[in-house]
Amino acid sequence: MIPSLRSGATLLLVLAMLLGAAPLRAEDGYDLWLRYRLLAPEQAKFYKNRATELIAGSSTPTQSVTRGELLRGLQGLLGRDVPLSDSVTRDNAIIVGTPRSSALIAQLHLDTQHLGHDGYVIRNVVVDGHAATAIVAQEDMGALYGAFHFLRLLETGQAIDHLDLHETPRVKLRVLNHWDYLNGQVERGYAGASIWDWWKLPDWRAPRYTDYARANASIGINGTVLDNVNAGATILTSTYLQKVAALADVFRPYGIRVYLSIRFSSPIEIGGLKTADPLDPQVQAWWQAKADEIYKLIPDFGGFLVKANSEGQPGPEDYQRSHADGANMLANALAPHGGIVMWRAFVYSASNPEDRAKQAYDEFKPLDGRFRANVLVQVKNGPVDFQPREPFHPLFGAMPKTPLMTEFEITKEYLGFATHLVYLGPLFEEVLSADTMAHGKGSMVAKVIDGSLDGHALTGMAGVANIGTDRDWCGSDFNQANWYVFGRLAWNPSLSSRAIAEEWVRMTFSNDQAFVKPVVEMMMGSREAAVDYMTPLGLLHLMGPGHHYGPAPWDASESSADWRPVYYHRANRQGIGFDRSRSGSDAVDQYAAPLAAQFNDLKQTPEQYLLYFHHIGWDYRMRSGHTLWYELVAHYTQGVDDVKRMRQTWLGLHGYIDEQRYEQTAAFLTIQEKEAQWWRDASIGYFQSISGLPLPPAYASPPQSLQYYESLTFPYAPGFSSW
Repeated sequence: MIPSLRSGATLLLVLAMLLGAAPLRAEDGYDLWLRYRLLAPEQAKFYKNRATELIAGSSTPTQSVTRGELLRGLQGLLGRDVPLSDSVTRDNAIIVGTPRSSALIAQLHLDTQHLGHDGYVIRNVVVDGHAATAIVAQEDMGALYGAFHFLRLLETGQAIDHLDLHETPRVKLRVLNHWDYLNGQVERGYAGASIWDWWKLPDWRAPRYTDYARANASIGINGTVLDNVNAGATILTSTYLQKVAALADVFRPYGIRVYLSIRFSSPIEIGGLKTADPLDPQVQAWWQAKADEIYKLIPDFGGFLVKANSEGQPGPEDYQRSHADGANMLANALAPHGGIVMWRAFVYSASNPEDRAKQAYDEFKPLDGRFRANVLVQVKNGPVDFQPREPFHPLFGAMPKTPLMTEFEITKEYLGFATHLVYLGPLFEEVLSADTMAHGKGSMVAKVIDGSLDGHALTGMAGVANIGTDRDWCGSDFNQANWYVFGRLAWNPSLSSRAIAEEWVRMTFSNDQAFVKPVVEMMMGSREAAVDYMTPLGLLHLMGPGHHYGPAPWDASESSADWRPVYYHRANRQGIGFDRSRSGSDAVDQYAAPLAAQFNDLKQTPEQYLLYFHHIGWDYRMRSGHTLWYELVAHYTQGVDDVKRMRQTWLGLHGYIDEQRYEQTAAFLTIQEKEAQWWRDASIGYFQSISGLPLPPAYASPPQSLQYYESLTFPYAPGFSSW
């Protein structure tokens, strides 16, 4: 008996199985977006006729990787091996390389000088009277990036008949930050333990390290910070530097440099000094010697990432020195080797200032122009802490003499951990497209990051990784999309997050438009849904303290005021919101004058940031004509309804992909719906207890008492330890 069917696609699948056709192969997500599954027959036939032979060198490790990737991808997508050749013997060969590595490439006389280290051209050409596709670069790495791009065209079903593509990255350093500890724990990690098995390194170089490098190279990521920003000094000992060198060896053919988070007090802890004062000659000499030691082992070592004088970490302010003093001391040690310092601007003290959101600007703005040329100041996308939504950080556009790199959080610390489907592309794009107005209209954050706004050559973008030892790498298939979109936007911050989502869906799941279209729509709405059921209308940091799992707007238990949710929403009988206008903390004036005027004016402030900038009454009339209280309840409810629709959309897609990945996503959407409802009910119950107002008509009351929601505890939430 045929089981009950949820869609026509399921019927087709069952009929195919009854007729003896092979069912969709089970997949566990390990292959990410590099699955290279056999294309549909007509599509495969079309591409076979345009990939008759491959001409690609293998005289360097990167060339070997490039040739191997093309052979692997073409075989998987086309269902047959593409023969290797040393010359063009027929039409529609694929030729890959640089003018130095390939005489065939050299005779094309293409201008490759403008491509730099990573750029490439993919063009339909004629060689020795034969039509061909040339993937051309100035350096081997550009050819590898071009090879991945070419395979992406095939995997997503794009036309390849009239190719003339020119690609160069707009951002120089495209870096993952791993918040991994040497004991295998991952702070804010929701996909298992750290993939770095420090105990077995350097002698055992797990194949997963190569797969990691390959995945990163496929989206243009060219750097990785191996350890947590709350670093210990041990990583800089000779024993561990040998282990770091082993990873660098694995990553090198894929163009990925290793970086280390370092503890500022290392000269004391492992160097035997009595001080870490950056102006002390002995300290400076210690860091210079340490840099020399590192580069002897790892000639292409990238440099240091530093978290200093924040959340209890040591730093230059311990010695009455500035952040510039500390960064420059390290920069001087690295400069002879070509290394760079990424100095985090995420700083806040334990002194409970008037407004935590102002601290980074207050500390770093006066230092503009005082950093060495090989220092990047790494700034979080918003002024508080990776929230579901917050305005862009006011430092962007405010330090024209200093190169800034943005720091995004790919791991979903505040967005449902592993199980909530929240595609972060719209969040990243929202920040990158925000206009700082620093030089008038058109001064977007993306132009700050890529250096074009103020003429900086050293540029960077960092993402806090969501990678662990789970078989699917990221804790769920859809979390992979956040890794993917970060890499694509780091390459070009002006790309469309929607276009990237479609690209990812086609590569990860299916090219069937009946599947692609609803899934992309689901992804594009998922971040707004999360904002609504978690922190609507400019609210933020309402999560449980410490672990950041679930709602806790009532919590005031943390010793530091600016770790408490009540600090951020400031709800009382009169209203709700944090007054950052000129009558409050005056955070608005950290933005350029036109934006400051807009944010200071209650009527002009975008409603998505309303309660971030203003404390307003519950009965305030919103643009809809409804009261704030009504809109708050409506947004919380809308978020739940949106997740319900996402879940129904997915249920209607059974049969389009393999059962294993389908069922896991279905289960996770069930969890998300349940937890979105919890967020809605707990938050409304609390804010109603503060406002004293009845719920608007037609909106359901929370099913449990406020005391019930307040009683919930989660001592073993993943991704958090009392380090």
